[in-house]
Amino acid sequence: MSSSITAQLFTAHIPKVHVTPFFPLAGRLFLSAIFILSGAMKFIGWEETAAHMQQHGLPMVSVLLPIAATAELAGGLALLLGCLSRPAALGLILFLIPTTLVFHNFWAQSGMEAQNNMAHFLKNIAIMGGLLFVMAFGPGPLSFDEWRSKEPARKK
Repeated sequence: MSSSITAQLFTAHIPKVHVTPFFPLAGRLFLSAIFILSGAMKFIGWEETAAHMQQHGLPMVSVLLPIAATAELAGGLALLLGCLSRPAALGLILFLIPTTLVFHNFWAQSGMEAQNNMAHFLKNIAIMGGLLFVMAFGPGPLSFDEWRSKEPARKK
C-alpha cells in the first residue's frame, strides 16, 4: 500500500450532513441512561453491590465500589449533558472493558447462565460502539460542549 493511500485512510473525514439536532441528544440520552441508573443503584443498594463484587472475586471492594458508582454517575451525566462528552465517553469505555470481562464471562459458564451473560457482554460491546461514535463525532448541536465552543472569546 502506498504511503499516500495509507495517509488518506487515516486522515479521511466524513462530510457533515444535516440531521435533526435532536437525534444526537436522543442518542446521548439512551446511552447515558444505563450509566446514570446503574451508578445510582450502586449507591442505593451499596451492601448488595459490595456482596456481588466480592462474589466475583474483586479485591478492595471498599475502594472500587465508590469509584465505580461515581464513574458511572458522573460519566453518564456528562454524556447526557454533552459536557466534556468525548473524555466522558472514553472514561466509560475504559470502565466497561474490565467490568464486561469480570462480570459477563460467559465463556466460563454453561447453559442459561452463559446465554444470559453473553447477551450482557454483547450489550456492553454495543454500548462501547455508541460511545465510540460520541468520541468520533462529538455530542451534537444540543450540548454543553457545542454551546461552549460557540461562546465568544472572553476579553482579557
